Amino acid sequence: MAKKEVEDYLTEGMYGIKLPKQGERNYFLGTLRERIVIALTIGQVMSDKGLHALEQEIQANKGATLLFNGKISSRFLKEEKSLANKYNIPFTVVTNEEADTDIGAVLTYDYAIDKEDIFMQEELETVAKKEPNKTSFKDKLKKLLR
Repeated sequence: MAKKEVEDYLTEGMYGIKLPKQGERNYFLGTLRERIVIALTIGQVMSDKGLHALEQEIQANKGATLLFNGKISSRFLKEEKSLANKYNIPFTVVTNEEADTDIGAVLTYDYAIDKEDIFMQEELETVAKKEPNKTSFKDKLKKLLR
């Protein structure tokens, strides 16, 4: 048992302290899902599609912090940064070369709020519109057997 404790100390010294849910932290720009008010993908940030939804959430959540993906060029973040300055919301650009994520911006708190839907609604509606057109394998088989 003492050998395991020594190995733990060596591992922490070499790689740092293991944080719980590290994969989730890497995906959501250093924060946990339970703390997020809204999350925008890189595409939504670069095309400014989520700008209106982000502004609404910033107005409703004055105590939150805005996190940006450092892999996005600063010219695409100009509108989002001006929104943060307009409503006095602190923001941080997070760059983690080891993490691979499609999240472009996150409005988050330092504590859990457990919001059910953190992704922008317009994206969910377009996904829902595409789904009814798809036919399942079972439906295709029924048509074939008729």
